[in-house]
Amino acid sequence: MRFQFRFEPAVCAEALDGRLLLLLSSDPEEEPRYQIHDLDTTQMVFGMDVEGWEPGETVWMGADTFGYPLESLERVPSGRYNVQALLHRYDTFHRSDGHVLKLPMDRGEGQRWSIAPGNLQCAPIPMDLEQGSQGVYGIELDQVIPELPACADTRYVRHLRIQSDRLSRFWGRPMYLGATILLPEGYDAHPEVRYPVMIYHGHHSREFRVGCGFREEPVDAEAEGLEGYDLTKAEYSYRFYCDWTGPDFPRVLLVTIQHANPYYDDSYAVNSANLGPYGDAITYELLPEIERRYRAVGEPWARTLYGGSTGGWEALAAQIMYPEEYNGCWANCPDPVDFRAFTIVNLYEHANAYYSGEGWKRTPRPGQRNYLGEVLTTLEQANHRELALGSHSRSGGQYDAWEAVFSPVGEDGYPRRIWDKRTGEIDRETAAFWREHYDLSHMLERDWASLGPKLVGKLHINIGDMDSFYLNNAVYLLEAFLESTCDPYYAGDVRYGDRFEHCWSGDPDSPNEIARLTVNQRLIPRMMVHMLNTAPEGADVSSWRY
Repeated sequence: MRFQFRFEPAVCAEALDGRLLLLLSSDPEEEPRYQIHDLDTTQMVFGMDVEGWEPGETVWMGADTFGYPLESLERVPSGRYNVQALLHRYDTFHRSDGHVLKLPMDRGEGQRWSIAPGNLQCAPIPMDLEQGSQGVYGIELDQVIPELPACADTRYVRHLRIQSDRLSRFWGRPMYLGATILLPEGYDAHPEVRYPVMIYHGHHSREFRVGCGFREEPVDAEAEGLEGYDLTKAEYSYRFYCDWTGPDFPRVLLVTIQHANPYYDDSYAVNSANLGPYGDAITYELLPEIERRYRAVGEPWARTLYGGSTGGWEALAAQIMYPEEYNGCWANCPDPVDFRAFTIVNLYEHANAYYSGEGWKRTPRPGQRNYLGEVLTTLEQANHRELALGSHSRSGGQYDAWEAVFSPVGEDGYPRRIWDKRTGEIDRETAAFWREHYDLSHMLERDWASLGPKLVGKLHINIGDMDSFYLNNAVYLLEAFLESTCDPYYAGDVRYGDRFEHCWSGDPDSPNEIARLTVNQRLIPRMMVHMLNTAPEGADVSSWRY
């Protein structure tokens, strides 16, 4: 079978570049574009790059188009499917290193191709497909995904967006950073007070979404049609509002960073050969502007970091790479902190990321599990999903994101592959680059003589020992080094949750589904105590404790 695609000038009058996706689903419950994932219920996607696609021009897709979880259209069984097409649009970047790249600029949605404003698509079309047929199926992309509405400020929640000089120079066009700021109770009534800043790192969110979120009105489940976990989240969101504004909660600024970029929904908060100097831009441009506008203390002793998963790695990395700019990190379930255990792969010793063994028997490496150890997907399957969604690390997926952040620039200007995306064969030279620049465990061990005195008491990690993505394996290795330190001893802590999956945040008495909703109430008071115990002589530790 073959498919042909076109769009009319009335939909878009200019030639387009991007990733053309064909989505096939046997599940009519929702649109196919929302049904592509790593679990057994995923539907099918096939993808190809297009450049200079003119209005009215026909583009063809056939058996040689790579797909997931079936690699070829030839393998699609006969049957009735909901069929949808989507073009994930790319912009052209003239980067300061001389490379000209075509990449999907984030348009406010957090690098989610399925909802990105400006993407072309069609509504799902019921089609009878016949395996082995020479038939041609025509699809017209006749819709444009609309722009997202602006986010509104409230009494407590404020939004900030600045143009970054550092990032704009790197990318050759205006580039922006944003933040969502949660103001303390009494902020307006105490105009003379300056507040500590607690930075929560995590994935992109347009609204305030730390833990449960922040809801200023009581929940009316019946009127709002809420039930199940949606109702639970809403109730905990309002509970956080009550706690935040209550008489005993620390009066601090709580900040989340918005740093979606052309490769992922955030930058990992470090400087990168492919993404640019996001670490410097956040630390030396965005943070000072937040502190200036919202009356922060503006000194390193009054800044802490926390987060989970990607945000856990970011909190830890920012503390290590800017050791004197921040006063402690609380990293929950961090992404791989030691690349000898990059999920389940040793990047320095294994030959292949997807399979162990090089003889007669090759065993697939798992990519995700549940708390009983049951495998939900393999590394090969997860990476092949990304490969169908985008070439050159452009899928917006997790493995491509790590590649974009950690890798050197390849000869073509795109990130150099850590392993062959089709076969899993690991590139040793790229792995060596990763080790020296982003292997946090290796960097600490290599540089402890200079870093150690600046990090005493600042490193705190929580992780479940059945983390869904095997991230606890890397933490074991990091912990072994930290516990071996002396002159100085690191004086932090590493805590494991028995049989807890991703993303455990230190509560041994509640399931993850509840604990993630109380992370602010549990960690913010701990961070405040740490600040008070480490504040320099003469620092104001009283005016903001009203």
